[in-house]
Amino acid sequence: MSAAQHTKGSLQIPPGTRDALDLFLDHKRALDAASENTIKAYQADIGGFLAFMAFHLGGEAGRGALAGVTISDMRAWMASERGRGISSRSLARALSAVKSFYGWLSEQDEFDATAVLSTRSPKFAKKLPRPLSPDAAQAVRDTAPLQSQHDWVGARDMAVVTLLYGCGLRISEALALTAADAPLKEVLRIRGKGNKERLVPVLPAARDAIEAYRAICPHPETPDAPLFRGVRGGALNPRQVQKMMQQVRSQLGLPATATPHALRHSFATHLLASGGDLRAIQELLGHASLSTTQGYTALDTSKLVDVYNAAHPRA
Repeated sequence: MSAAQHTKGSLQIPPGTRDALDLFLDHKRALDAASENTIKAYQADIGGFLAFMAFHLGGEAGRGALAGVTISDMRAWMASERGRGISSRSLARALSAVKSFYGWLSEQDEFDATAVLSTRSPKFAKKLPRPLSPDAAQAVRDTAPLQSQHDWVGARDMAVVTLLYGCGLRISEALALTAADAPLKEVLRIRGKGNKERLVPVLPAARDAIEAYRAICPHPETPDAPLFRGVRGGALNPRQVQKMMQQVRSQLGLPATATPHALRHSFATHLLASGGDLRAIQELLGHASLSTTQGYTALDTSKLVDVYNAAHPRA
């Protein structure tokens, strides 16, 4: 969907601001190497804002009108979003996107964007990650291949789960692998968010699981073909992985937080609990900030005390 097609209810984005949004998205793709998921989120959030402002400011509000947006206008937009039932978390994300757009637009059109850039983000409680216990993670791996009547699909699901938990990959990173990446070497080169590359060690169990899947996958391999295939031979859809995990957690009695991404959390938490270095884990996960990695790990107090007692010279 292009920015030109975006609507908020019956509101349309005026042509002038629509073109500005398209240029901004091109900028994010080219210079910031933003992923398509990020682009779609920007497109929806900023598009909704522009459509609202067109109505709020009286119709065909172009780029000049955007330069005159006040704090009161921003409050009106945020109140409108609240009225539509938008959560604080989603509104904070949308505001962040709008600020990014305004930072770029104010440089292009040379105006003062302080009113927008100084708008306070709504407060919300950050959801703490819920990693699985080591036993639960193993149970997920053992149960994943039982969700399909096709042996090759079961082998594929086990391989995906093993990569997520054994290597700490994001779903998008695992599903971006191609047949040219196989057989996996001891170290895998991953291109993650922001087009950043990192090297990830691959456990023998992960390599074995992938080779077991490849041996019985019915679809022919070509170097540029996706490694993980859907039933009809196309690229495996992330939604299918999520559906499989939903079935697994239902069978095992795990909470709704036991998602594919929770396996990545578990990877980080279990490494840290076993004495792994936080900065090394940061590199393995591909995080730009150490604080992000800290949010991905969860250690109970007793474990921290054990680590302290074992490591501190005066303990």
